Amino acid sequence: MATTDPRTGLEIIDEEECWELVAGKQIGRLAVSIANDPDVFPLNYRVDNKTIVIRTLPGLKLAAAVLGNPVAFEIDDIREDTHTGWSVVIHGYGQEISEVEDRLHAEDLEVQPWAAGEKSRYMRIVPDRVSGRRVNSHDD
Repeated sequence: MATTDPRTGLEIIDEEECWELVAGKQIGRLAVSIANDPDVFPLNYRVDNKTIVIRTLPGLKLAAAVLGNPVAFEIDDIREDTHTGWSVVIHGYGQEISEVEDRLHAEDLEVQPWAAGEKSRYMRIVPDRVSGRRVNSHDD
C-alpha cells in the first residue's frame, strides 16, 4: 500500500520504484553549487547499477560536480493536462569516470547528449539518498 505524506497529500515512492521510474527516462537536471551560487543543468543520463552516469564536456559543471560537494539530480514526468506526475531526487556525490575499464563501460551505456559539442568526459553520481513523490489527480 502506498504511503501518503499527510502534510502535502503526495504519495511517497519507495526507492526501488524510484530507480525503475528513473531508468525509463533520459533527461534529468543536475544541481550543483559553484562558488556558493547554485545552478541547474539539464543533462542526458543512464542508470547503471543504482548510480547515474552522465556524459559531458570538461568545464565548470563537471568541476563543480566532482569537487566533493553534494549534488542533486532530479528526474520527473509531469502531465500538466491531468495535474499528475512524479519526481525523483537523487542526492549524492559526483565522481569523474577516468579508469579505462570504467570509461569503456560508461561508453557502452550509450548516453547520447542532445546538445552539440564534443562530450568526451563521463561522471557518475553515487547516491546517498533517493526520494520520490507522486501527485495524483484530485478534485478541488
